[in-house]
Amino acid sequence: MPENDKQSLSMVTCTAPVNIAVIKYWGKRDEDLILPINSSLSVTLHQDQLKTTTTVACSRNFQQDRIWLNGKEEDISNPRLQSCLQEIRRFSRKRRNTGDSTSDVSGVSHKVHICSVNNFPTAAGLASSASGYACLVYTLSQLFGVESEQLSAVARQGSGSACRSLYGGFVQWKLGEQLDGKDSLAEQVESESYWPELRVLTLVVSAEQKSVGSTSGMHASVETSQLLKYRADVVVPSRMEEMIRVIRERDFPAFGELTMKDSNQFHAICLDTYPPIFYLNNTSHRIISLVHRYNQYYGETRVAYTFDAGPNAVIYTLQDHLSEFVQVVRHFFPPEVSGEEFVKGLPVCSADLSEELKRDINMEPTPKGIRYIISTKAGPGPCVVKDPNHHLLGADGLPKKTV
Repeated sequence: MPENDKQSLSMVTCTAPVNIAVIKYWGKRDEDLILPINSSLSVTLHQDQLKTTTTVACSRNFQQDRIWLNGKEEDISNPRLQSCLQEIRRFSRKRRNTGDSTSDVSGVSHKVHICSVNNFPTAAGLASSASGYACLVYTLSQLFGVESEQLSAVARQGSGSACRSLYGGFVQWKLGEQLDGKDSLAEQVESESYWPELRVLTLVVSAEQKSVGSTSGMHASVETSQLLKYRADVVVPSRMEEMIRVIRERDFPAFGELTMKDSNQFHAICLDTYPPIFYLNNTSHRIISLVHRYNQYYGETRVAYTFDAGPNAVIYTLQDHLSEFVQVVRHFFPPEVSGEEFVKGLPVCSADLSEELKRDINMEPTPKGIRYIISTKAGPGPCVVKDPNHHLLGADGLPKKTV
């Protein structure tokens, strides 16, 4: 690209977080607008450990829209990608037509190049589509001057749970009542600093792509599961109220119990789907058993699990119990690797386990059942990356060789 053409290139890079639902979203009432059949609530995880990074560039010299995901060019005609691009461009044109001089939207008619990378396994039940679409929409909005309050509805059309990744801390996605979905939006319940003692562990059992994707799984459940309607109509409304209350009270035992019950109900609905969907594997079931036996030993809920559409466990606990529980996991799932290779992310102190605790848990060890642990906490929403050296695209608008 000639030097004067390079100067016509506009580029923005942003990061966005993963979120893990504690009240699950499963099932759509409108497949096109991606409107849920129930409200949901999640915890946004810290981007120092789990994030998507996206660079978007636009130039009058680009011949077509293009996208690269984790180093590989993908088909940009994907309907959900197109929905997000079209909506952001529509909002940007609308601002320009109303004479908003504070935003530079001159490039809205230009083609875009998008490059996006995750620092965690894609499509393995680690909410990669949520962070991915949230990051895409947020980066496009920064490039084209679209206001933040419009982003929730756009991100939702990429991946439903992506709207929750637009905020930090504790976030609810409201069911909404309007047919056009304009009131089915995400909003922050409390910030990431509200409950500083809360810690999160992702136990990575498998990084393989799941056999049944969330979109097809949800569709099958809506079509065939009688339990799903009962959950949406009867169970979730009261659970949402209770979950918001226990978060605001920082009541971990109640938070943990409700989180585990909702995870179990989600997977019960997957089993009630016909044909049944199996997202959990034997190691997942053993983690569930370990958590309950550990809590039973202490006579209180000290740790809680939740599983999305995959075998990897997300564990919530408090800082005071973190070190011991990680050591419990190490003991009953002896790792293939040691030290920092097994526990990544925020440091975890070593702890000694009493013989009584090991005896009471009474489980046979499962060597190499857990590949590694990601130690993290609640974190903020999307951020703009200021340093141009961190752009994923070069001055020619193509992915840098290091991507």
